[in-house]
Amino acid sequence: MSLFRRQQRANFPPAEGYIVPRTATRPGIATVTNETALRHSAVWACLRLRSNLISTMPVRVIRAFEGIVVDMPPPPILVKPGGSGGSGRIGIMEWLYSTQYDLDRCGNTFGLITEKNALGLPARIDLQPLSSVGVRIKGGLLYKYLLDGKEYDPEVIWHERQYTVAGLPVGLSPVAHAAWSISEYLSIQDFALDWFGNGGVPLAHLKNTAKTIDPTTAGIVKDRFKAAVHAGDLFVSGSDWEYQMIQGEQAASSWLEAKNYGIGDIARFFDCPGDVIDAAVSSGNITYANVVQRNLQLLIMHIGPAILRREAALTDLLPAPRSVKLKRDALLEMDPLTRAAFFKALIDSRSITPDEIRAEMNRQALTQDQIEQLLTFFPPRGTTVEAGSGLESVAATPAL
Repeated sequence: MSLFRRQQRANFPPAEGYIVPRTATRPGIATVTNETALRHSAVWACLRLRSNLISTMPVRVIRAFEGIVVDMPPPPILVKPGGSGGSGRIGIMEWLYSTQYDLDRCGNTFGLITEKNALGLPARIDLQPLSSVGVRIKGGLLYKYLLDGKEYDPEVIWHERQYTVAGLPVGLSPVAHAAWSISEYLSIQDFALDWFGNGGVPLAHLKNTAKTIDPTTAGIVKDRFKAAVHAGDLFVSGSDWEYQMIQGEQAASSWLEAKNYGIGDIARFFDCPGDVIDAAVSSGNITYANVVQRNLQLLIMHIGPAILRREAALTDLLPAPRSVKLKRDALLEMDPLTRAAFFKALIDSRSITPDEIRAEMNRQALTQDQIEQLLTFFPPRGTTVEAGSGLESVAATPAL
């Protein structure tokens, strides 16, 4: 079922309206929908990766006060925003995952605002399945939303968009625009299932090398051969029969080639590098010094813009001048040695204090006993130590 139902009063066709279905003129080509597209491994991997990364970034609410950024406690709408699929309130992590999943595969995500706070802002947003949502456009603007056939005003619908173009009040669907590539992959997948699972045979030639066969006998032999092959049984013949697979090798080669092409092509449609979803990259590889650099490139070139859009949309749920930030630190997680060198550089440059670093590592501030112990084993520069004394009696005397 299409996300955007074609209404007679709609004067602006949805993105799917510009895609010519391949199944209209070529029988045997798979039909592509938001659901069948998930059979494509690259589609699933791209959606999973992007949703996983963005939904697990901690939500931070900040407020700028006299040039100082202050952290604020998140309101309930950013802790448990609402329900999904008739369930009770779900956490922000699951809510972000579901909405990002819909944004990346359809360009839109919808929710019904069922509660508002004293400021008139949404206090609960219940997510809606894409298959149950339709839109009506009037004068180039969104006029009504339809949820399961019931009309709603735009004021009670939460609608985030992605992949927008001028003049179109809904986001574009990557699945719709990638339908040609996806349908090719799904079609060769159906061929493979038929060939390996159901005993389907490509076009071939069964010839009698000893004598000429009349049409009646040829029909009988053909039926016997097809019945044996489709049933997975044995076909018995004499030494005068020759079987030649005309298209078997070519079809298998085309199948493998199309599978490899489909994965890389879909990765580009969904703005996800092929190498991060384990897709084979034949050329143009870029070697990164470490994982942090690879993730930084992923963040800047692919995930970052989607994060900024989500932050802007979530900020609309808060009263000004509060805003929402998704912490990207998890994506740039460093190995222990690199992390230690990074913290040391911050301390040496007087950009951060040791207590701030300990807080970042989920440790409490140093106690006085801990400070004295550190000064004993690691005296500051310029201190003097009594000659002949052991390490346990180091004098941490300040230098003159």
